[in-house]
Amino acid sequence: MRVHLVTMPWHPIDLPSLQLGLLNRIVRRSRPGDEVTEFHGSLRWAEFLLEHSDGRLRPGDYTAVGSDAIFHGLGDWVFSGVLYDDPNWGLARLRDYAAARDVFVDTAVAMRPYAADFVARCADEVLAAGPEVVGFTSTFMQNVPSLALARELKRRRPGLTVVFGGSNCDGPMGHALHRNHPFVDHVVRGEAEYAFPALLGHLEAGTAPDDVPGLCWWDGTRSRANAESRRTVAPADIPAPDYDQWQTALDASPVQEYVHPKLVVEGARGCWWGEKHHCTFCGLNGSAMAFRAKPGERLWTEIDRLVRRHRILDVVTVDNIIDMAYFRDFLPRVADSGWDLRLHYEVKSNLTPAQLQLLGASGTVHIQPGIESLGSRVLDLMDKGVTGARNVRTLRECENHALTCSWNLLYGFPGETAEDYTPVVEQLPALVHLQPPSGAHRIQLERFSPHFTDPGRGFGKRRPAEMYQHVYDLPEGELTDLVYLFDTEDAGISGPAERRLREAVAAWRSGYAHSRLLFEEDGAELLVHDRRHGRPPATHRLTGWRAAALRLLEDGRTLPALHRLLAADGHEVTVEALGDWVRQAFSSALLFRDGATYVALPTWGEPVRLAEGAG
Repeated sequence: MRVHLVTMPWHPIDLPSLQLGLLNRIVRRSRPGDEVTEFHGSLRWAEFLLEHSDGRLRPGDYTAVGSDAIFHGLGDWVFSGVLYDDPNWGLARLRDYAAARDVFVDTAVAMRPYAADFVARCADEVLAAGPEVVGFTSTFMQNVPSLALARELKRRRPGLTVVFGGSNCDGPMGHALHRNHPFVDHVVRGEAEYAFPALLGHLEAGTAPDDVPGLCWWDGTRSRANAESRRTVAPADIPAPDYDQWQTALDASPVQEYVHPKLVVEGARGCWWGEKHHCTFCGLNGSAMAFRAKPGERLWTEIDRLVRRHRILDVVTVDNIIDMAYFRDFLPRVADSGWDLRLHYEVKSNLTPAQLQLLGASGTVHIQPGIESLGSRVLDLMDKGVTGARNVRTLRECENHALTCSWNLLYGFPGETAEDYTPVVEQLPALVHLQPPSGAHRIQLERFSPHFTDPGRGFGKRRPAEMYQHVYDLPEGELTDLVYLFDTEDAGISGPAERRLREAVAAWRSGYAHSRLLFEEDGAELLVHDRRHGRPPATHRLTGWRAAALRLLEDGRTLPALHRLLAADGHEVTVEALGDWVRQAFSSALLFRDGATYVALPTWGEPVRLAEGAG
């Protein structure tokens, strides 16, 4: 059987598709007689825009629409006119939406006239491969481009079998996608390692796939959805991806000179924290929360093979959270390998300084630690299992170990108050030397999150996010099953408190590149050089118990705990004198206070920084 695997815009053009790489290996492993080919539509679209716009629409514009505008549906909208045979479909609604939210849409509007010819060109190329089955993977804004191409393929070759899968097809979303688009023959809901080969077996035998868990299929004119399985794919059955066809496509692409390619690997699936405490706002794991991880030695073997084969040193892991065992059996192996790798990892924000140091030593240059907030009460509302003080420590240690840290400051949680944010906002200027969040963002209601599954948590009224009105021509009842994001009543802070938070974060972002708060040891003295934006330059000199106290506060302490530790180390200081010094250090913005806990803010490292927008 000839199987053609397709990834459409808006997959990032600097990354291979992990889904295609896995499916390629899965099909060849389970059905060695099948021929598997791939179509990398994301690269093709960037190439098409560059060529046909005479260089006006460049890969940076692709990223602006495909990644930066993900919460406005611009990428899907570009192709919705093709799906609905109307070049102006949804344009007026998009304009109204953009005007109400001050969203820049000119780049997306400029791209849309090229979409129909591009889909036709894609159909030519896919059909030239002579496939019997075409499998689409769809995540985030890949739905409409994929549907537009699938519709054109079936129009030209009705006997072709079209299969959809991916994160956009999980749970009720997959059934809604199937029943509303008759040109989609099958939808694989959930993990595909077992289901896709089983479906291919039914297609080859000409039998009904009624025993394939989670599969949607047409029984005559009726869309059927098989019950989903509770069985998750074992790590031993998750292969290493095959990126050979992606490499060939990238090497031949004129887009190559615009991108810095990275490899994508998968060590684990699910979330070990979410199994016990599902963060209230998070829906990313969908219906597969159970945590599973490959052994560290196997993950390293896969990375070693991919790096040697493709000569690419940047490696992105897609794990939603790092397996803590990797600090014992994977990261030390990477650190000892001598490879100059640049790893990108998602981690929990309560890692120790030693663990963050090991990440840095292993070649990890970028982490996403899921910080989300610096206020302990709001973190409790999220069920994050970490404190604001610990998150500040993580930000500080990222500076110490030259780790780029990406995070968002989230607000809008049911039960939060302005008083929860006031002490944090007042202290944000003291943190200007630490890596700021991407911004302050009100949470959205995500399918599969506890906020979504339990309306009693505070979001009882919900409807599909308004952006879908300029993406799909479907009634609200169908959108309710199809989409991932929902609009709901605002919760938590608003008005002046919200404005102060957003303004304080914006000031943090603008001042970070020019700010330093550095420790220096000078004999018996501990120096702190304060060169933070918005404060007069100063150097603080500490000796004796004061120097010891500031060092002890790097781990975060309450005043009584700090006094006990100083006494145990032989320092004679009264509780009153220590309290006076702590208050003075806090007033000098050398400490962050989270309830009764104080955390030292100076760093030992001074990594190279780029101003906002540079690079």
